[in-house]
Amino acid sequence: MTVWRSGRLDGDTKTRKSRRTIALPSRCIEVLRAQRARMDRQRVHAGARWHDHDLVFASESGTGLDAANVRRGFRRVLTAAGIDAAEWTPRELRHSFVSLLSDSGMTVDQIARLVGHAGGSSVTELVYRKQIRPVIDDGATAMNDLFPEEQR
Repeated sequence: MTVWRSGRLDGDTKTRKSRRTIALPSRCIEVLRAQRARMDRQRVHAGARWHDHDLVFASESGTGLDAANVRRGFRRVLTAAGIDAAEWTPRELRHSFVSLLSDSGMTVDQIARLVGHAGGSSVTELVYRKQIRPVIDDGATAMNDLFPEEQR
């Protein structure tokens, strides 16, 4: 699945140039479809109170969520997971995303493209320096590939 558009009730987050199409992992597609089904049930439950804006994430009456509601819901989820909600914000998800991509071996240039940094990898490195793992294990990885465990 590919996300072709996204919208905000009060306009775009950034600029027209920052818009891009992204592919979503299968797991995300499943979660978004389940969320859409929850919204369909909520619409039926709300009846005449529902204001349809064709949103996947909406209030109990179908309107867009404001930032305070998103943060409140985020804190509830963190607390339920046993995580100190005072130490996290939704913005931390972006930093976690960069960390996970870096740990999986993705290059800084690839990460920069995904997070939409117009300045490329130099901006990504500056902003996410703590989240990007230095690539100092390349030699060890190459040697492990050249001499697999069973040959030693």
